[in-house]
Amino acid sequence: MCVFVHVCQCLCPCLGIGLFLAALSFVYFAKAFAGGYMKSSVTQIERRFDIPSSLIGVIDGSFEIGNLLVIAFVSYFGAKLHRPRIIGAGCLVMAMGCFLTAMPHFFQGHYQYETSMSHSLDNATESILPCLTNHSTVVDTDMHSEKSRAACEKEAGSSMWVYVFLGNMLRGIGETPITPLGVSYLDDFSREENTAFYIACIQTVGILGPMMGFMLGSFCAKVYVDIGSVDLDALTINDQDSRWVGAWWLGFLVTGVVILMSAIPFFFLPKSMAKQGEEEEEEEEEERGRTGKGSNMEHDNFLPGEKARAEKEEEKEVNFSELAKDFLPSLRRLFSNRVYPLIILTSLVAVNGFIGMITFKPKYMEQIYGQSASKAIFLIGSMNLPAVALGVITGGLILKRFRLGVVGAARMALGTSITSFLLLFIQFFIHCDNAEVAGLTVSYQGLPAVSYQPVSMVSGCNMGCSCSLRHWDPVCSSNGLSYASPCLAGCQTSTGAGKEMVFHNCTCVGEMLRPAGNSSVVLGQCPRHGNCDYMFKLYMGFTVLFAFVSACGGTPGYIVLLRSIQPDLKSLALGMQTLIVRTLGGIPPPIYFGALIDRTCLKWGTKRCGGRGACRLYEANAFRMTFLGLIYSLYLVANLLWCALYYRVVQRARKASLRKQAKLQQNGQTDGPTARPASVVMGDRGDADRESTI
Repeated sequence: MCVFVHVCQCLCPCLGIGLFLAALSFVYFAKAFAGGYMKSSVTQIERRFDIPSSLIGVIDGSFEIGNLLVIAFVSYFGAKLHRPRIIGAGCLVMAMGCFLTAMPHFFQGHYQYETSMSHSLDNATESILPCLTNHSTVVDTDMHSEKSRAACEKEAGSSMWVYVFLGNMLRGIGETPITPLGVSYLDDFSREENTAFYIACIQTVGILGPMMGFMLGSFCAKVYVDIGSVDLDALTINDQDSRWVGAWWLGFLVTGVVILMSAIPFFFLPKSMAKQGEEEEEEEEEERGRTGKGSNMEHDNFLPGEKARAEKEEEKEVNFSELAKDFLPSLRRLFSNRVYPLIILTSLVAVNGFIGMITFKPKYMEQIYGQSASKAIFLIGSMNLPAVALGVITGGLILKRFRLGVVGAARMALGTSITSFLLLFIQFFIHCDNAEVAGLTVSYQGLPAVSYQPVSMVSGCNMGCSCSLRHWDPVCSSNGLSYASPCLAGCQTSTGAGKEMVFHNCTCVGEMLRPAGNSSVVLGQCPRHGNCDYMFKLYMGFTVLFAFVSACGGTPGYIVLLRSIQPDLKSLALGMQTLIVRTLGGIPPPIYFGALIDRTCLKWGTKRCGGRGACRLYEANAFRMTFLGLIYSLYLVANLLWCALYYRVVQRARKASLRKQAKLQQNGQTDGPTARPASVVMGDRGDADRESTI
């Protein structure tokens, strides 16, 4: 092992920036893999712990809370220390967070989904009487005392979601140093013209992480949560049911192992390395020195002295008190740059819309288009995320191909932002009608009638059945109308067992049939009617196009930030941006998106111990207007801010160009062929630094 470490330490300086680029790309993949899986598992976690969308938003936001705790110190002090090793330590913390998130599964009992029937039947031909057996269920469910409910909740482990919260927060703490320290390290030791392309490569590889995370999430969503410990044949639900919970815990074990592997290379990378391109220059100087060509006393004495001084500075012990004293002045210098606060505000509003959208997009596809959770997650991972990856690399290639300066990058980012907003707005008109559920979205006669009141589920056809209004055990009739339970459908008998159970002599179904027909129902909610499949395909086409165009502006936006900041403040600028954007753009959106979405719930589930659980059915039109309305409002404000930012960048470029021309004239030079255009001037970080206080 010691020999391996020694060899790695000897080889890493020789491999240079290429090895760091590969290691950083892998860790971007690993952290995005875990983040994508977390997003894909939101629905499964919500159902497993029977919590509302607002609380799942708090759990999802705990990642940003972890970032908030340490980002300012890591991004500032970390830039003065051994950046690769700090990144490696962060990976170890992330892996611990993944393992902690999966822990509740091993301490909880088996998942008991809400049902109005027994979970299993010993005899497949046994008949039950749904219309009569629910009377006792109503009494048992509704008569829970506060004391017995508290004891039940303690036994059921209903507060185990706290471990998911803490694990996600720990993952956020570990992820903190990767972006500010990794990107600044890469920019410090790579050619300036290669930085944009390298960032695009890292982000593109990083996009593969969410793709794999969503794929893994889709697979785990199809696997029952208690796989291996329960009889799957006895289940009366499948992965299309809103009560189904997949093996959400399994993916966190996988992502934890991948993150552990990504930490290894960073412990063997050097604190600093020769800037890309300087190695060749040093070799040429040494060659000239050996041959005697081009050698002079000034170079012979200067280079070794500089090298010795740099090595001495490298070995100098870091004085934390001096670093702390310099922190506030550096922060003041950073925010005195008028472009930087505008960049922060623009990113903040845009991230609010993006985080809210990606968190609840699987649920949106389930409720609006009737897709299963596993299919929705799979399509996001296999269609939307590849479009994002292609968009990111396309943006980087355009910047490199046309050598766009900061003005060109800002123009490109603004154009893609406006175009993507228009593509997003079209999605408002692509939707399906409400799922037809008697007493909730339609009347028992089949007429549209949305009701948020549980009493509307009682009708003359089921009034004598003494049905519980709290259960959600949907059944589908031959006429395409769903009922909240077999009892509410007025069914008298049943045959079969498990998923094959069929209920017969359903009085509510019989009233709908003219003059007579099959009055039986089967387990599960009815599929959507009409052209819903076509509308869903159209929706997916526009979301893929939106993802590509929006991602094309990612790298240009990053370049605007990097080229508008003084070189010694890059790590701090990236860290403060991450701190502010993730604090105000990552924590609140899942919470207020979830709280407003909860207001559109038509049928709440019931916890095992009583009380309100997760939502089973939403009013589709209200959900769509609430969800998309929030996204549109945020993206509209972001576009207005991008216009203001572009105007500021152009003004700074013009002032820098005028200053450059004046300087050339003072030196007796003409302002013709030597004067550079504004976009090129702003590509020079020195000119950008001098204009930072304008």
